[in-house]
Parts: sequence; C-alpha cells; structure tokens
Amino acid sequence: MKEETKYSHNWNLDNLYPDGSDSSQFRDHIKHIEIKMCNLEDELNHFNTPQEISESSKVADIIDTIGYIRINLSQANSYITCLLAQNPKDQNAPTLKGKISSINARFEATLKKLQKILLRTDHQLWEDILETPDLHSYNFILNEWRKKADMHLPDDEESLVADLMVDGYHAWGEFYHSLIGSIKVNIQIDGERKELSVGQAINLRSHPDEEVRKKSFYALEEIWKEKEEQFAKILNHIAGFRLQVYKKRRLENILEEPLIENRIKEETLNAMWRAVSKSKQPFNKYLNQKANMNGHAKMKLYNFWSPIKNTDRKIKYEEAVSFILKHFSQFGTELESFTRQAFVSEWIEAEDRPNKSMGAFCASFPVSGESRVFMTYGNRITNVLTLAHELGHAFHNHAMKPIKGINRQYPMCIAETASTFAEMIILDAALAKAESTEEKLFLLDEKLKRSVMNFMNIHSRFLFEKRFYEERKSGIVPSSRLNELMQEAIDEGYDGSFSNASIHSWVWTPHYYITKSPFYNFPYTFGYIFTLSIYARAKEKGKEFEKDYLALLRDSGSMSTEDLVMKHLGEDITSETFWEQGIELCVRDVEEFITLTS
Repeated sequence: MKEETKYSHNWNLDNLYPDGSDSSQFRDHIKHIEIKMCNLEDELNHFNTPQEISESSKVADIIDTIGYIRINLSQANSYITCLLAQNPKDQNAPTLKGKISSINARFEATLKKLQKILLRTDHQLWEDILETPDLHSYNFILNEWRKKADMHLPDDEESLVADLMVDGYHAWGEFYHSLIGSIKVNIQIDGERKELSVGQAINLRSHPDEEVRKKSFYALEEIWKEKEEQFAKILNHIAGFRLQVYKKRRLENILEEPLIENRIKEETLNAMWRAVSKSKQPFNKYLNQKANMNGHAKMKLYNFWSPIKNTDRKIKYEEAVSFILKHFSQFGTELESFTRQAFVSEWIEAEDRPNKSMGAFCASFPVSGESRVFMTYGNRITNVLTLAHELGHAFHNHAMKPIKGINRQYPMCIAETASTFAEMIILDAALAKAESTEEKLFLLDEKLKRSVMNFMNIHSRFLFEKRFYEERKSGIVPSSRLNELMQEAIDEGYDGSFSNASIHSWVWTPHYYITKSPFYNFPYTFGYIFTLSIYARAKEKGKEFEKDYLALLRDSGSMSTEDLVMKHLGEDITSETFWEQGIELCVRDVEEFITLTS
C-alpha cells in the first residue's frame, strides 16, 4: 500500500505541458524556438561588425534574443530529461529529444558566428561599447565570448563541426548510456538468483552484508572485463573527436577548454590539487580504520560504501520533509519558503518504483520559473541527504530568476555550491540530533565518504583523464593500457589505500563519457572545498548570511570564479592556503571518527 503523506511522492509535469510526450503545447514550444532560431539566423546574416558606439543597442537586442532562446532551450531539454527519467521506455520522447538536439546544434553554431563577428570589432570601440548602458551588465560574458571566438574555426567549419557532433561525438556518448542501460547483472542473493540493472548492482555496494557487496563487485568486474573492448572504442572515439577539434582550433593544452568553461585559471586548479595531494594521509588513516572494522588490513573497494554500525532506523518521506524544512528555516527564511513551495507544488519525484531511471537530478525550467527534482526515496538518511542536495540545486535556479538570460549560466565548478551547502545543513543537523554513538558514527562516516570522494576519487579521475588524453594524441589507447592508467591513477589518488581497486572504473564512471563538458571531475572537488568556506561563514553569521549568499549565487554567472570568491569571501583561490583551510575542516572529522572508533 502506498504511504499516505501530506506531500506527494510524485511530481507534476502536466502543469508545465499536459499529456507528456504527446503534448501539443510542448510541440508548440519547440516550434516557437525554431521560429526564433530562424529569425536570429536571418538577422545575423545581415549583421556586420560594429563600427560605431551607437550600434551597441543593436548588439544588445541580439544578445537578449540569444538569452531568450537559451532559456527556452533549457526548458525544453529539462522537460525531455524528466519524461525519460520517469519512464525510460517513453516511445515519443527520443524523437523530441532529437529535434531539440538539432536546434541546440544550430544555436551553438549561431552563437559562435556572433562571437566571430564581435571579435573583429576594433579594440577601443569594443571597450567603449561595453561601457554603454545597453551592454554594461553583459561586460564579463561578452569579453568571454571574444576570448572564445579567438579559438574558433571559420564559420562554415564551426557549423560543420556542430552538425557532425550530433551523429558523431554526442551520439557516442548516448550509445554509451544505451549500452550500459542494456546490461543485466545476475547475482545470487539470499539463495535466490536475481537479474539486476547495472544501477541496481552498483547500489548493492552499500548493502549491510559484506558477502552481497563482494558478489556484486566481482559480478560487475567480470562484465566490465568481458565488454572492455567495446567501451574502450567508445571512449577512444569520444576523445579522438574532441582532440581533432582541439587540433583544428590550435588548442595544445587539453585543459584549456575546461578551464575556460569553469572560468578559472590553471594556477587556481594547480593550487587546489597541490593542497589536496599534501592532505592524503588523514583520509588514508580513516580508510585503514574502516578496513580494520571490517576485519581487513586494507580497504576493499566493495567495503568503502558499507554502512558503519548499520542503523535500521527508517525515515519516512513526511518526516524527511519536516526535517529539511525545519533546518533550512534556521539558515534563512527564503530557503525555507522556497523549499516548502517545491513540496507543496509537487516539484519532487521521489516514489520508489520499478521502471524509472537510476540516480538523482534537478531540472531547471527557467521559462516557468520552476524546477523539478528526481530521485528514488528509500526511507534512509542517505536519501534525505540526496533530497536536500537536489533542492539546493533548485534554490540556485530560484536565486537566478531576476538575472538576464545569458548571465544565468554559471560554471560547473560553482554548480555544486548550493546543493552541497544544503546537504551540509542537513548532515550537520542530523549529527547534532544523533541519539547514540552508533548513529553519530554512521553519519560521520557518510560525511567522510564525501571527503574521500572529493579528495581521492575525483583526484584519481582527473589524473586518469589527463594522462589518457595525452596518450590519445598519439593514437588509439587499448583497453589493457586504459586499465594500467586507471590503476596508476587510483594508486596515486587514493595514496595506495585500496587493496583491490577497480581497474575498470574507466568503464562504469559515466563522467568520462559526458560530451557536454570535458573533464567532468575537478569541478566537484572545487565546489566541495569552496562550499566548506561558505558554510563556515554561514554558521558564524547566522540568518543574516542568507542575503550575502543569494548575492553570491546571483553573481555566479557573470564574473570569473577568482573574482567571485574575492568579491564575496575576500579570498585568493590561486593560493594553496584557501584550499588548505577547507580541507582542514574535513581532517577534524577524521580525528573525531578515529576517536569514536578506537
């Protein structure tokens, strides 16, 4: 029987577009974007490089149109994502997704064309134009566009690359997800043979029974070994396509694009990784201690996610909602009232049912001024944390509502700020409320898992991807070499603390196959440590900090990350000191864990 609660377990998509993938209103929305795209393309065909400052208003009109199309495309992409998540077998959704992908490709090509036109503007005239009332608020974005345009190919070549990406580059990424989704894992649990999806098998890593965790781990490893050649081809083709584009654009540094996309300097990234590399020992100590508790000298990968002092306490959805609202309200009134609106307005899809996608996400609907959160709620504290995390993303979307279209797009390294912040509020509240040492240990372990993931796992991913791309420049990297590179990266990233690391984690880590953003790894570590600093400030200042916090989020799309942190925190992120301060907060968690388990 379905649990009766004050808040629905299911989201409402019909108030966005009724009838799902059959929605005539949604098809009208797509047609509207196509018309706007045609008008923009036609306008740019007759638009020339500005010669006078009076042309600033014309530039502003075009930029406003681009902002308008971008938020409407975002709305369309989010809707399709939600349809496929709630029902991966939706027959019509992939066709609609294909149409939107095609418009996306045209949009990116048109944007690059405009950037090329603006690049040719005389430098002094450009400086003068940016100071006009029409364009002053777009100052940072326009200079960023000019910088990107300098790397672009001629218009016809950029257009060709964008077209080829749809059925080439992006298609390989989609094929990866399709292949992973088709795999079935056979595992015997409690004397019964079960056929599981990859997501279900991976989720067994937190099962309370070590034997179940072990069986799942080795069953998956066998599958990865059997299919490693297929996945090696996919990864090599994705990387090969990207490297060919870089070669044409004369980009020798494979980090140049991700650094620009994240609006950070390479010296900032290097400072962060140096600070992380110096701080491995305490987390190695935590992993060794946890391994000892499981009866091993060294950590087994299948035991990393195992629960400490397993708590059987179930947290019903209604209780989770109340807990989140209560503790969000202690941080700030706007966060609490926004979150209440999300629950009351049925923005959350949390039902635990078969035939829905794995994982969790937050989808932004900027045209409607709403968000949708997708997850599967399983009555555990970890589910409460996931719910808080995704609501944090939704709050960032909410904060950006007053901001103009092109200034809404913040970089990946800031994208996890509000979500991690919200999660920290709930995790700390749960720790403070813990009624026993066992419960406190369980929560502290959850907290430390996040630190290890950001300081060790993400570091290993970064090392692997960087080295793989350097080798891929010389040709195809065989699966055997990918396994070697993965082993080396894990040994370094985890400081040798695992006794059976998965050398095939390059297969089952989806981030390597994401084609929208290269190097989808270091922004997580950046965002984690950055958020620790913000959270420390919030605890010092109390509710009055919410105003400063909203200002920081609203600026996140319109300045460099270095300038954003300096403006709102007064900190220099090119210095190791900034990163060391955040890591030190996590080291204290290790010390407490060691004390409680000794």
